[in-house]
Amino acid sequence: MRTFSAVGGGGGACRAVVNYQSPLGPRYAGVPASPATPIAANHVLRVVTYNVQWGKHVDRAINVLTTRAPLPDADIVVLQEMDAEGTRRIADALGMAWVYYPAAVHPKLGHDFGNAILSRWPIVADEKLLLPHIGGLRHAQRIATAATVLVGALQVRVYSAHLGTPSDIRPSKRRDQADAILADARTYPLVIVAGDMNSHGIGKEFVAHGFVWPTEHNGFTTAVFNWDHVFLKGFAAPSPDRKLTGIVRDTLGTSDHDPVWAVAQLP
Repeated sequence: MRTFSAVGGGGGACRAVVNYQSPLGPRYAGVPASPATPIAANHVLRVVTYNVQWGKHVDRAINVLTTRAPLPDADIVVLQEMDAEGTRRIADALGMAWVYYPAAVHPKLGHDFGNAILSRWPIVADEKLLLPHIGGLRHAQRIATAATVLVGALQVRVYSAHLGTPSDIRPSKRRDQADAILADARTYPLVIVAGDMNSHGIGKEFVAHGFVWPTEHNGFTTAVFNWDHVFLKGFAAPSPDRKLTGIVRDTLGTSDHDPVWAVAQLP
């Protein structure tokens, strides 16, 4: 099901926001032509979240993800503000399986706008989570893309999230969006939630539900905010001499967000 909402533009013009309100799709997915067979034993998963602004500079994003250490070592990459073709191109460049669900047709761009999960490990299930509260400014639907990734014999539930902006929803409504993800994640022993949270304080909601917040004390991931985060549940304590998270700054002007990485030690 698709819903339409008119948004005012310059000179009295209007453009319709098209929200994809079916939990079934649209859905896009693919697997690499030559799947890798990484070793699962004692593996440390490296997770990357990257909001590629409007899915616009895909070639630059590929360059960043394939050349800026430690991003080329990523096991799981979650993307926001993407369309299907851009997601496919990045996944092909990284040799990863992928799944993508758009939330809406962006009223300014005129193409799909949503979240993706890319994985070096097989994706054995996936789902689109409709998050509560349509945005007040653009009236756009927010979603989380969910996938179950098989790492050896272990199933890891992964979420690519893009919560509502401060101009769209109040903090209490953003907590409701986080709670929708937490409710879905409740039954999974190993969980990674990552993405553009449009908030720093929302991390307290995940911590209250038993998640570890490795990115809490990172620097700014946008011009003035630390909004891109990774939350982990069920993983082992990492080695004390291992760096747990970081931000890659040299991004060729790809986006208004920098890519963030974190590590998760398998139990």
